[in-house]
Amino acid sequence: MSQLETAARELIEAHQLARLQVGLQRILPRNAFYFQKFQQSSETLALRSLDDLQRLPFTSKREFVEDQAAHPPYGQNLTYPLNHYIRLHQTSGTTGRPLKILDTQESWDWWADCWTAVYEAAGVTRDDVIYLAFNFGPFIGFWSAYEGAKRLGALTVPGGGMDSLQRLRAMQEVEATVLVCTPSYALRLAEVAREHSIDLSQFSVRVTIHAGEPGASIPATRQRIERAWHALTYDHAGMTEMGAFGFSCIEQSGIHVNESEFIAEIIDPASDEPVQPGEVGELVLTNLGRWGYPALRYRTGDLVRHGGYGCSCGRSFLFLPGGILGRADDMLVVRGVNVYPSALADILHRFPEVQEYRIIVTRSGVLDEIMLQVECPPELVNRLAEELHVALNLRVPIEPVDFGSLPRFEMKSRRVEDRRPRA
Repeated sequence: MSQLETAARELIEAHQLARLQVGLQRILPRNAFYFQKFQQSSETLALRSLDDLQRLPFTSKREFVEDQAAHPPYGQNLTYPLNHYIRLHQTSGTTGRPLKILDTQESWDWWADCWTAVYEAAGVTRDDVIYLAFNFGPFIGFWSAYEGAKRLGALTVPGGGMDSLQRLRAMQEVEATVLVCTPSYALRLAEVAREHSIDLSQFSVRVTIHAGEPGASIPATRQRIERAWHALTYDHAGMTEMGAFGFSCIEQSGIHVNESEFIAEIIDPASDEPVQPGEVGELVLTNLGRWGYPALRYRTGDLVRHGGYGCSCGRSFLFLPGGILGRADDMLVVRGVNVYPSALADILHRFPEVQEYRIIVTRSGVLDEIMLQVECPPELVNRLAEELHVALNLRVPIEPVDFGSLPRFEMKSRRVEDRRPRA
């Protein structure tokens, strides 16, 4: 744990301001995207406190997408000539057109530093054997996990080009102690293990780290993973266009924002005003070490709860109880009730009999409705419906379906099927 992680707020904010001032001097006026965006902000380089940051406009994903469409293939958010960049990654495209993101060697080293903080918070050391259970493609998520593991000095085993059974056997053979994958895929691996009578309690895995989607901070989902793998489960939050910005600590009840490398704001999505501790809002981030492709006051679209700046682990970094609660555009309003997919997951994963599920969104008149398809015994439906009613104050129709009939996921899960008519 670094000294800054437990420092007083004034020291953390002084560190952030100094990093931001240096970064702005580097990217302006070299970066055409932000030079044009900030040209009406004549005092951009004269920020005297973090409060002054609020004078600058937000940055949205739509702006990056439109910039790349207007200036293909990479857009104008490049601070340096193209021959300074050594890595290309792109977003998963789950919310629209994929973004192509470039990193310089300096920025890529910064990514590795951010992931090192994730590992250290989970108690991972150079003595561990880290298994990366995913295929290496243009999605950045676990390339950066690999770089962080290399920086840590741990033996790292890539699991690309294998199916789930092969990965399980490889993990057992190399005596992997750390599993890195999405939470959905950790559960899928456990399911495959059961199908092939593989006893995960005999594996050497002691820690699992998850990213790519909410899950590891959802209590019932985390507990299900921990029971399956007989290991401690940790959450991580990051974005291709932003960086690896959050990690969970030994308390395992949410994530800390890595405020040594990011400035975080939480705003009301409707008013754009800051929310108070205890309230839910949209997370806005500024990265402080990725000056080749910066993201300043970036609206992540992620909904989080402001948890203040204290934790029994000793860290004074901003805490987000429950981690990423969901996407602002994923929230469903059903008969006047706000429903997050993560809330449904927390309820369904309390029942060991539930293997997989799908949320189907429809519309009746002007009102949205949801129903669930759940792989579970038919006799469980009434209990599930009652739990959902008590927790959400909603009657949710549930259709039991055959085990194995719903999709499984290696990367980000897609459990919401929108059947509403398009405008």
